[in-house]
Amino acid sequence: MTYKILIVEDQLLIALHIEDAVMALGHDVVGIAANSQDAMKYAQDCEIALVDVQLQDGITGPTIGAALAQSGATVLFMTANPDLLGEGVPGTLGVISKPIFDLELVGAIQFAADLRSGGDALAPERFKRFEN
Repeated sequence: MTYKILIVEDQLLIALHIEDAVMALGHDVVGIAANSQDAMKYAQDCEIALVDVQLQDGITGPTIGAALAQSGATVLFMTANPDLLGEGVPGTLGVISKPIFDLELVGAIQFAADLRSGGDALAPERFKRFEN
């Protein structure tokens, strides 16, 4: 199954690397957003969102993730600062710490897609699932 994926990441090279992985898995990238305003423009179009915590407009990733989850998206955080998420963000899956290796990135995307489709999902090794 093909999903529409939003990448919320303010570092362009990282965002493009994630985009390559998403497309290699056969999914569509609906957009790349570097801040909360741009991210929310895609809220109704995305099915899965890969969200960084620290963006151009500050530590807005948790708020973006919660809003996207409320809009029906499956949300997975990817950040170098997982402690900023505390015990988790309601409605979101969890977090994987940066730097993310290629196999972990592919695994994280596949994990979110598998959960979204209702199938069995194997979480990447360094993934921390939220209890919510």
